[in-house]
Formats: sequence, structure tokens, C-alpha cells
Amino acid sequence: MTDPKELSNLTMSRKECPKCGATWINGEHRWYTGAVGSEEDLAGLVCNKYADSQCINPMRGDETGDTWEKRMATIRGLSPDEEES
Repeated sequence: MTDPKELSNLTMSRKECPKCGATWINGEHRWYTGAVGSEEDLAGLVCNKYADSQCINPMRGDETGDTWEKRMATIRGLSPDEEES
């Protein structure tokens, strides 16, 4: 006699933003690379600037994440001063 198979109730959900293509797997934002993402950074880098009513990021409008302006300031801070003599 064989043992009944154990059944798993594993489920997977995937949502994709129709505006930018951002992906949420099981409710967790993932970058294109597959790495866990930050909804706040996505908002600052993409959603707040380009999104419309199609955007599904729950953090759209949030300003606590990374932005292109913050990244540019970091790059400028790492660059040697051009006026050094």
C-alpha cells in the first residue's frame, strides 16, 4: 500500500505594471535582475516622474526613496573638483 502524497498549497502571484513593466512576485517588488526591489526607490526613479493612473506601485508619490537627483549628487560628490590647481 502506498502513502498518500502530501499536497502543497504553494501559490505564486505575479503582477506587472502596465505603465513601466515593473514586476511584483508574491507581493514583493523585484528588479529586472530578479533582486528584491524597493517600491520607494521605484517611485523616486520612475513612478513619480512618468507614471499615470495605470501605475500599480503602492508607493507612487512617496519621496523617501532614491531619485536621479540623489544619484547625480552622489556622482558629483565622488568626482574630483574641476577647479583644483
